[in-house]
Amino acid sequence: MFDANDTAMMHTALALARQGRFSTSPNPRVGCVVAHGTQIVGQGFHVRAGEPHAEVHALRQAGEMARGAAAYVTLEPCSHHGRTPPCAEALIQAGVTRVVAAMSDPNPQVAGQGLARLREAGIAVQCGLLETEARALNRGFLSRIERGRPFVRLKCAASLDGKTALSDGRSQWITGPEARADVQILRAESCAVITGAGTILADNPQLNVRAFPTLRQPARVVLDSRLKTPLESRVVQDGGSPTLIATLNNQPKSLQKYTNHQHLQILRPSELNGRINLHSLLALLAERGFGEVMVEAGATLAGAFIEAGLIDEIVCYQSPKILGGQGKGLFSIKENPQMLAAQPSWKTTLLEPCGQDIKWVLQK
Repeated sequence: MFDANDTAMMHTALALARQGRFSTSPNPRVGCVVAHGTQIVGQGFHVRAGEPHAEVHALRQAGEMARGAAAYVTLEPCSHHGRTPPCAEALIQAGVTRVVAAMSDPNPQVAGQGLARLREAGIAVQCGLLETEARALNRGFLSRIERGRPFVRLKCAASLDGKTALSDGRSQWITGPEARADVQILRAESCAVITGAGTILADNPQLNVRAFPTLRQPARVVLDSRLKTPLESRVVQDGGSPTLIATLNNQPKSLQKYTNHQHLQILRPSELNGRINLHSLLALLAERGFGEVMVEAGATLAGAFIEAGLIDEIVCYQSPKILGGQGKGLFSIKENPQMLAAQPSWKTTLLEPCGQDIKWVLQK
């Protein structure tokens, strides 16, 4: 069905799509290659929402050379009018004779209609080339569409003996500069960074990308049931991206100073056992277009996300330092003796040095 050249072209399209991983949300990451046989005449990727899609960039570069060519695209071309015209129509007008898509688009506005429109125009259409790789590239977009919640990554850092801080709460710095730089990349890939009010009060973090320029800073989401977040905190004052306060507090006097602040937005998730319902929170974030979020929080909130079954990936940076028995642990989770004999629920997908530390990535 697909030959070696098809596979090579789609690999190129996927590499192009990855270039948009810091900027495309809430849209998917998409790359496109236009080629005559082994000769590429046009290529492009979607940079950010509201701007031309990957197919448009590739077709513009190809010009008249697009006529009679094959187009390789990592996601089914759109068929609807949004902020940009439909890419299926652009491919038809350009005169391509074959379109190879890595996967169909689950978005109800597309969902096979783009491929159908191409077939109706007499274009040879094939779908499914390197689909696994394409789905992995857009796991946040797909999670939002298919599950109604973002893909959730938990980032944590620990000493060799599994501690995140000294007994007095001091944690700077467990890991080295290379690990901290790598976290900046994870933040840049995320639509939002989630933390708790306790972390804001203890560390006053910025939770933004500072190591390199980026077109889009992640939003900050603070779980703050009682509205304790100081308006002087960095996540409020820097204004580089929206800060969303998720709270259960409904007292007008308490809410007023937050609702009147230009850099703040209030989220009202439902309550579960006196705490913020994390399922409800993630549903609200998905409604706002957040596809991939990262939890950077203390042991209590991190443990709550794990116990709720809402973590899809754990990225743990482990330092060769030893903090001792009085240090604070990674996760606060109820002890369950049966879990000791149970099969591991997490599988290692990456284990590599990161400076003097180890980067350990796990997925279910």
